Amino acid sequence: MFCSAIRKILVNSQNAAKFSVISTQLRYLRGQRSALSEIDVLHPTDISTKQDDKELAAETAARKSYEEVALDFGSREAHVPSFNLAAYANSSNTLQQFVKLGVNLHSIERRKGLGEFVLRLDFEKNVKPYISFLADQGVSADDFGRMFTKNPLLFKEDLDDLQTRVEYLKSKRFSEEARQRIFTQNPYWLMFSTRRVDRRLGYFQKEFRLSGHDLRLLATREPNVITYNMEHLRKSVFTLKEEMGFNAKELSALIVRKPRLMMIPPDDLIERFSYIHQDMGLSHAQIVQCPELLASREFRLRERHEFLKLLGRAQYDPQKDLYISPKTIVEGNNFYFVRNVAKSDLKTFDLFLKTR
Repeated sequence: MFCSAIRKILVNSQNAAKFSVISTQLRYLRGQRSALSEIDVLHPTDISTKQDDKELAAETAARKSYEEVALDFGSREAHVPSFNLAAYANSSNTLQQFVKLGVNLHSIERRKGLGEFVLRLDFEKNVKPYISFLADQGVSADDFGRMFTKNPLLFKEDLDDLQTRVEYLKSKRFSEEARQRIFTQNPYWLMFSTRRVDRRLGYFQKEFRLSGHDLRLLATREPNVITYNMEHLRKSVFTLKEEMGFNAKELSALIVRKPRLMMIPPDDLIERFSYIHQDMGLSHAQIVQCPELLASREFRLRERHEFLKLLGRAQYDPQKDLYISPKTIVEGNNFYFVRNVAKSDLKTFDLFLKTR
């Protein structure tokens, strides 16, 4: 009876999602082996019903697990392009013109729906007017390819709306050079309505008490920060202010000099700040003067600071001899750093990296 019960459990549990159910039943049966040999089964129908319930539950769990895996597989497949734009290049004048402009078709087709959208465009009717519009804004022809690769949905926007957005920036005293940089560095800016951009600029001006000049400087230095995810921006600002301890004046100076800091994950900012402030011994004021330090990865800071420390040159106090500007620690490649900052040679630095 014991062996028969085991075989029945194994056969009926093949589709179970978790094998812990089987092991539990086996342990129970082993413990009852002697009892089963002596006790007559009075209600086999009830026992069978309970087993069927367990088997049904196990099969349901297995089916659910399978469906979850199938759904997960399907979500990964959704990122695979349904067709290759290169296959249409010989027959599509639009694609041929895009290639001449330097558009990366492979990058476009990897994003869901964009390949089909681009393929339906008529170059003369749907693309050329936008090229003329951007040229009127001072955008160089060399930048068209990169802009259209990054944001081909620009061709869905109404040209009158785009002109309205340009006029808005003019009313806020953004120079032609500033507008040109904004459009080339962040093609998504033109997708934002004037009302939405105005709210974003208002947030930065109010949050950091910026003058009009500083606000324009921030937006021009890092146009992507204006259209970045607001939740992320608020978390980064909270980290800089509350967790790192920069006061209002320091924070304003910091984000105007290096707006990209607000786009860095807060955990990375804390890790870098901790090393700069505690291990390197730099004050908040020094960090504000050299915001590039917070924009550099922690392992790079650690490698270079420890090498300078080994050489006895990790001296960041301007009032003392052998002063080294903290800013120079993150400038240039390793060769530049070793020769111009550490005053050493690349062989010694490589040996240091291998033995640290």
